[in-house]
Amino acid sequence: GKMAAAAERGGSPSLSAGEEEPPLGLDSLVEEAAAAASAGFRLTAVRREPAVRLQHGVSGLEPLAWSEDHRVSVSTARSIAVLEQLSDVHSGGQEMVIHRTAVPAPSAACLLKVGPKKEVVECKEKFASSVDPTVSQTFMLDRVFNPEGKSLPPMRGFKYSSWSPLGCDANGRCLLAALTMDNRLTIHANLNRLQWVQLVDLTEIYGERLYEASYKLSKADAPRGELGDFSEFQRRHSMQTPVRMEWSGICTTQQVKHNNECRDVGSVLLAVLFENSNIAVWQFQLPFLGKESITSCNTIESGINSPSVLSWWEYEHNNRKMSGLIVGSAFGPVKILPVNLKAVKGYFTLRQPVVLWQEMDQLPVHSIKCIPLYHPYQKCSCSLVVAARGAYVFWCLLLISKAGLNVHNSHVTGLHSLPIVSMTADKQNGTVYTCSSDGKVRQLIPIFTDVALKFEHQLIKLSEVFGSVRTHGIAVSPCGAYLAVITTEGMTNGLHPVNKNYQVQFVTLKTFEEAAAQLLESSVQNLFRQVDLTDLVRWKILKDKHIPQFLQEALDKKIESCGSTYFWRFKLFLLRILYQSMQKAPSEVMWRPSHEDAKILISDSPGMGSTEDDQEEGTSKQASKQGLRDTGKGMDIDDTAEDSLPQSSDIGGREPMEEKLLEVQAQIEAVEMHLTREHMKRVLGEVYLHTWITENTSIPTRGVCDFLMSDDGYDDRTARVLIGHILKKMNKQTFPEHCSLCKEILPFTDRKQAVCSNGHIWLRCFLTYQSCQSLVYRRCLLHDSIARHPTPEDPEWIKRLLQGPCTFCDSPVF
Repeated sequence: GKMAAAAERGGSPSLSAGEEEPPLGLDSLVEEAAAAASAGFRLTAVRREPAVRLQHGVSGLEPLAWSEDHRVSVSTARSIAVLEQLSDVHSGGQEMVIHRTAVPAPSAACLLKVGPKKEVVECKEKFASSVDPTVSQTFMLDRVFNPEGKSLPPMRGFKYSSWSPLGCDANGRCLLAALTMDNRLTIHANLNRLQWVQLVDLTEIYGERLYEASYKLSKADAPRGELGDFSEFQRRHSMQTPVRMEWSGICTTQQVKHNNECRDVGSVLLAVLFENSNIAVWQFQLPFLGKESITSCNTIESGINSPSVLSWWEYEHNNRKMSGLIVGSAFGPVKILPVNLKAVKGYFTLRQPVVLWQEMDQLPVHSIKCIPLYHPYQKCSCSLVVAARGAYVFWCLLLISKAGLNVHNSHVTGLHSLPIVSMTADKQNGTVYTCSSDGKVRQLIPIFTDVALKFEHQLIKLSEVFGSVRTHGIAVSPCGAYLAVITTEGMTNGLHPVNKNYQVQFVTLKTFEEAAAQLLESSVQNLFRQVDLTDLVRWKILKDKHIPQFLQEALDKKIESCGSTYFWRFKLFLLRILYQSMQKAPSEVMWRPSHEDAKILISDSPGMGSTEDDQEEGTSKQASKQGLRDTGKGMDIDDTAEDSLPQSSDIGGREPMEEKLLEVQAQIEAVEMHLTREHMKRVLGEVYLHTWITENTSIPTRGVCDFLMSDDGYDDRTARVLIGHILKKMNKQTFPEHCSLCKEILPFTDRKQAVCSNGHIWLRCFLTYQSCQSLVYRRCLLHDSIARHPTPEDPEWIKRLLQGPCTFCDSPVF
């Protein structure tokens, strides 16, 4: 009761009975550190190479974001740098594998549409030459009115970027919404891994909508003044100047087709907060392809003065999903707004706005995170809203009971001596991380009490990991394994650095044992969605050159008890990394050109002539190379590498290692064959469900059946029964595949390729096992397998099969 009353008064309820808020200052930090040490609460942050240097300085607020599909976006003055984390099974290097791309900033300045072009030019000239200095100077110095700059520096760079949930683009990955410094809001997709494509310019579309509606939000609005009036000119710009934008979760609804079949249709919402406090809520149909995927756009009036940040509030109560928008102000207040969207089925919202913090205390709200949690005492789901306000963290616990919506709020003080510049949250366990510019990061872990909660927090000094640094932004990985940090050089001997080198650096937040346990108990059961955890496991195996015994035993138990293909894929991943760790490190850098190979003895090639000079020089080069080879015979060059395996000096010492490599390779092939057979059974099941008697499909059904039955050692009753039903349905028909070059039959003797009697080789699609007889096909992210493109004549069930991830590593297919 006291806590609820304090919340209503706008006060700070106590964290637990008889305990007061810690005072602001050094004493509180010392007390908390001592309490944390006594409780055995410790986090060891370890540096993870490599550090990625940025070509340009960072720009905007919260410049760092980590997507659900493991891509880190960094807003800079010339582009958004995108760093994609890969858990590469084909590389033996211990460093984190990062694939780097960029979204370039548009070259042309963005001019907001506030009226007809001719009229806008005339008004600008009028305001610039106005005798009233309050008009002319306000106009000339406002970069929203003058994005091109002229005498002022150009507005290049990005203000903010936001990642959509997983499953929004054509490949089932995340979309990137980007807001430039000159207020252009665009959505981008990375469809071919190398290049980012702009799908839509929302600023342009929203400007056209406002122009058609005469800059009125509803028809009932009274007509406003003319564009020549400076206040109206400002209003039209303010109502389409974005401040922030955030994506909602994916909502799935059922759509009834003409033949009365139901199909699931996914949609996602993008909320855009404008300078005048309006919020535009865009609804997109998935997969998002461009302008044609926009379903609707609704504008909500928030009524908040000087809005600074927003976030989605999504809550599940009695199997009903509720949503709203949390908006923060630069003056201090925070409140949740209802989102009334009649077009979106399955969405419920609040009846009226809920004020979370009402004091106009001039502490600007910098960042808001909403974390869904389960309350162990109340036995229900709840929402934890955390907001960075100055140097403090404001928190609010929202909980729906029979009495209605319960709100408990307070502030966590004594965290930082400087304002919080960035905040991120691990949504899996509710841990919040904050950082200030002096290189200090705070980890806050929510601990539930009988009524509300309290926070245990620990200081992470980045100076102990990276040396003296200044921090500009942080982001936690999707499964909480890593923290990405933007750093520049800190002060040295009391002096600031001459140059600033912006870098993205990584520190570990989990140990190998924690990552392995989380992978074994995962509810997601998808390796691609847990790349940060698998990378920690990969690093450990490459360092130790063996799979820890406890992990092997636990995984074997899971496979015996559950039999899920996820655990087989995890086993395959471990074996592949083990195989890479046993490989010898090359004695030379492979990409570096060798000076010895500068000239080749052309006379050795059959049928090729050469000049005398070339022969003489080539012979001398070959002789020198031969001498190097002879001198290298007596010693093992690879022994100089630090990470090479211990080798015996005699020749016989190498044989056990070669045998072990062959043994691991055999295990890899056995696991791959098991996964292939399991997927073949799934494909045959789809064929049986969706085909008529003696119907021919693009899937080589008879070949797959014969391949499964060809191994006498493979005895699977489910497969035998399924194959029997399919062969009965095929009615002695075989429907063989034919080579497109010579029309010969393509036998199904290999799961990876098809070879006709004339020696033409075609690779097989790993999703449907059809031979890919075209020049264009897709590959999985880790280059494990290939897949064909869907064709217009493919039925829906085959298109669904072709949308699947890689059967070996769960990676998406491009």
